[in-house]
Amino acid sequence: MNISIDKNSGFCFGVVNAIQAAEDILKTTDKLFCLGDIVHNNMEVERLNKLGLVIINHEEFKNLKNEKVLIRAHGEPPETYKTAIENGIELIDASCPVVLRLQNNVRQGYDKITEKDGQVVIYGKPGHAEVVGLAGQTFNNAIIVSDEKDLDKVNFDKPINLYSQTTKGIEGFNSLVKEIELKQKEANTDAEFIVNDTICRQVAHRAPQLREFSTNHDIVLFVSGKKSSNGKYLYGICKETNPQTYFVSSPDEIKKEWFSKENTIGICGATSTPRWLMDEVKETVNSLNLS
Repeated sequence: MNISIDKNSGFCFGVVNAIQAAEDILKTTDKLFCLGDIVHNNMEVERLNKLGLVIINHEEFKNLKNEKVLIRAHGEPPETYKTAIENGIELIDASCPVVLRLQNNVRQGYDKITEKDGQVVIYGKPGHAEVVGLAGQTFNNAIIVSDEKDLDKVNFDKPINLYSQTTKGIEGFNSLVKEIELKQKEANTDAEFIVNDTICRQVAHRAPQLREFSTNHDIVLFVSGKKSSNGKYLYGICKETNPQTYFVSSPDEIKKEWFSKENTIGICGATSTPRWLMDEVKETVNSLNLS
């Protein structure tokens, strides 16, 4: 039995930066608040909890006074920074630079398109932390669409400025662009349509890499937290390429009947999956004593 871990899987830059920031601070203090899960992986969150990282929600954040709070890679809307100033909260801002740049672009794009009585449309998961931060740049006036079915919220007679959550799939984004163009044509409108491909290429490039990785193994174990949007997308890529792909969030979920000793086994994961967890999955498979 041959087992290999995909060298391209694991934390993206933004997540590495946020976790490093948390670990550095927790070396000198026994408690640090974090606004929302620092990463969409329960086992990594539990590891950091043991070091003193305390996850809070926005309601709890509003009630804090004179504390240190980490902003995770997903970014935050303007209201969060306003609350911090009012409550004397020191923010450790670990927002991903890619997300911060996108927030700035959305804010500027919103100002320009509203002058033309237009709309900002964001392709993303409603309620996702990054999407909440992006929508906040538009005073929550942006139209959030997760797929073509949500396009009934859009007025195709008015200008459209389209952006994407950074961790969405490029295929879905391109499909949405074509659908909007089709609906504009059906509406017989010459309204402006601005397309901003704001998908993070560190994420987008993983799709073709994982297609190749999945093809080269009999069995694929995709390791990810169940909350990870990026994980669901990349797992779908692997499953489509290799039907013998299994989604696992922890080594406990591995089943012996999935394997035989002749299999080549590939282990990969999302941008929110820690390397140590993929290593543990490999150790668990090695310990199965397959006959």
